[in-house]
Amino acid sequence: MNPWAATVSHELRSAGRERLPQLLLAVFIGMTAVSAFIGSAAKATVTNVYNSAAGQGLTSAPNPFGNVPALYYARNTVIYILLIGALLAVVTGVQSGMRDRRARTLDLVLTRRLSPAGYLAAKFTGISLGLLGVLAASALISMASISAVTGSIPAPGQLLRLTALFALAWIFLLFFVALGMLAGLHASSYTAALLIPIVVWSVIIFVLPLLGTAVHPVSLLNPVTPPTAPQTGIFAVTGALTGPLSLGEQFKHVASILLQDPQATGTMTGGITVILAFLAAGVTLIVLTGRASMRKELHD
Repeated sequence: MNPWAATVSHELRSAGRERLPQLLLAVFIGMTAVSAFIGSAAKATVTNVYNSAAGQGLTSAPNPFGNVPALYYARNTVIYILLIGALLAVVTGVQSGMRDRRARTLDLVLTRRLSPAGYLAAKFTGISLGLLGVLAASALISMASISAVTGSIPAPGQLLRLTALFALAWIFLLFFVALGMLAGLHASSYTAALLIPIVVWSVIIFVLPLLGTAVHPVSLLNPVTPPTAPQTGIFAVTGALTGPLSLGEQFKHVASILLQDPQATGTMTGGITVILAFLAAGVTLIVLTGRASMRKELHD
């Protein structure tokens, strides 16, 4: 086996042994499995309230949940990807970046025919393949859950859109893998390596959208993009500056279009471009990491 393939294989095995990523993985898979059932319970609750109001003559409007599409039941999955999935990616990346530094095996590994850039690229590839497998399993579970809730298999077009959602999630989460790896490669301690990317994640997902919009903070936990920010005043300026950097909102916007949310407007091109740009920047910084940084002493 050549050094590249051996590194990829070793990374897959090592990532599977770590307990914290295993815990986050179990939570992520579990929440994906129950996502459709949570959506179904929400629909039932609203329908009961509607039927009660209609029975008392308080409304003549049609039930807003009377005929929701099958993809409606996948909307909560978007939030689980933003929260649990991103944390899983960060922790996995940190563990990968820290593993050789803690074991002090880097010099031995690099005696093989593999440059530091090639070695780091192989490690990132191994994590990427493992994450792809996790998301593929999540997609199948989500499809099965939706089928169980609706009583029928979604149409081929809906299955294709659901597959596209998890493919987009893979690209989105790879940036957080890269963020975790960079912290693991450069931080002076394991605690700092975990804390720094989690702070960056919170800024990207929560702080930047708040700076660029006037929405209530709780609305950021909705699986759809918030209303457009006011086009005047301070939010007109901050929205233009922070909008492209709000990676979570870009992901939610593209996801809402894929899931055919009636409130979604615009196109997917801008959001996908931003996600790819973040990923390209993260991967570039990883492969540019030199041997000296990889051998930096830890102070745990």
